[in-house]
Amino acid sequence: MTLDWQVCSRARLSRDSRFDGKFFICVLSTRIYCRPICPVPTVKEKNVRYLPTAAAATEAGFRPCLRCRPECSPGTPAWLGTSTTVSRALRLIEESGLEDGGMEGLAERLGVSSRHLRRLFIRHLGAPPGAVAKTRRLHFAKKLIDETRLSMTDVALASGFGCVRRFNAAICKTYNRTPTQIRRLAHQKTVQQEGHYLLNLRFRPPYHWKGMLAFLAKRATPGVEAVDLRGYRRTISFNGCHGYFEVSPDEEHDGVAVRVQIADPRSLYLIIERIRGMFDLNADWAAIAQSLGTDPALASRIRAQPGLRVPGCWSGFELTIRAILGKKMTVNGATALVGRIATSYGQRISDADDLTHLFPTPEILADAKLVGIGLDEERAETIHALARAVCDGAISFERIVDSGAFLAQLREIPGIGCWTAQYVAMRALGDPDALPAGDAGLLRALGLRTSRELEKRAEAWRPWRSYASMYLWRT
Repeated sequence: MTLDWQVCSRARLSRDSRFDGKFFICVLSTRIYCRPICPVPTVKEKNVRYLPTAAAATEAGFRPCLRCRPECSPGTPAWLGTSTTVSRALRLIEESGLEDGGMEGLAERLGVSSRHLRRLFIRHLGAPPGAVAKTRRLHFAKKLIDETRLSMTDVALASGFGCVRRFNAAICKTYNRTPTQIRRLAHQKTVQQEGHYLLNLRFRPPYHWKGMLAFLAKRATPGVEAVDLRGYRRTISFNGCHGYFEVSPDEEHDGVAVRVQIADPRSLYLIIERIRGMFDLNADWAAIAQSLGTDPALASRIRAQPGLRVPGCWSGFELTIRAILGKKMTVNGATALVGRIATSYGQRISDADDLTHLFPTPEILADAKLVGIGLDEERAETIHALARAVCDGAISFERIVDSGAFLAQLREIPGIGCWTAQYVAMRALGDPDALPAGDAGLLRALGLRTSRELEKRAEAWRPWRSYASMYLWRT
């Protein structure tokens, strides 16, 4: 990834939050690296270097700043300025893809040699895959030390370190302080209940929070999800542990406050990564707006409602069922049907107010009598076929390497067509360039008649067709 030092310099001097997480400032005199928004006195240009990632800064021998906390910066989108292989590898690393088979296993899944994968990472990110994964673990551990009361043993396990000894050594080497000393510096004042964790996640402004909530509210599964003025809440099940999470705005810090209730803290890393994707917190809004703003039909919408994001999902399987029900049906009708499925076949819980059920698993829905709760036979059979494919391992929504091949497999299921596959790509796979071309709402918004006309018009929107779709749906 090539950085323009003049752009980086202007962003650093103005402390522009739009560039937060897109590069890091390495101070040669102190050997510390900072975010562009760091409040410390400005350093002379000759005394700084700009590197594209925190991992690259660590590899170059710099320590994270304890004041601006690089671990709190928004993540860089996996598709931003990298090759397809690197972006796929980053998604796998986010899902702990290096834990099974290490570097060789990751390279094999991507269809390249480990040497070539390392070379690509150094070219695009300034650090090899192992260093990228290690930096992510360290940053998450630092976040847990600062923002929770977890014991250091639990912090070590939750952030992916195999043992406390390695965790202590890594923290001391990186921050030049012990984990206990770092926690003292955090000056925590709030005491959280056991099993409850409050974390703050950042984004690059602007962020259209009302637009995000409005989209999710119409599609919230009764009993599983709830949306109100406070924000978004839903039940979750992870590695056999049940719980829920809440997401609410933190406008003062350009971020969101996330409260997770789960018994096993080892799941926290993957839970937080899913929430980041679900609320599209890593998006580079400036690049998106600049590209889509060239279309007059989108430019006025972007000016009126800046910062609209693409809502993701908690479960790809759950979202696909929602998409199957939503085809040729009103949003409210699909919401009612998916609610009946959840309350009829989902496991009941009673821990969180109006969140009463977990969404049913593929094993349960594979043989569920869905026609009896209001589904027509065609949709019921499509859901059965999807659930059985997931149970048999023919389709997996985890650690997807090739999204094109995955969507082709999905479309082999009778009843799943192009619109459903593209909707899944947009919201479950986080594809910024997905386009449900046959969608009636998109055609109506632009006054077009056929999906072919829409596809032709949308060529100018690449690689942000998902965001263009959100603006057209919104208005």
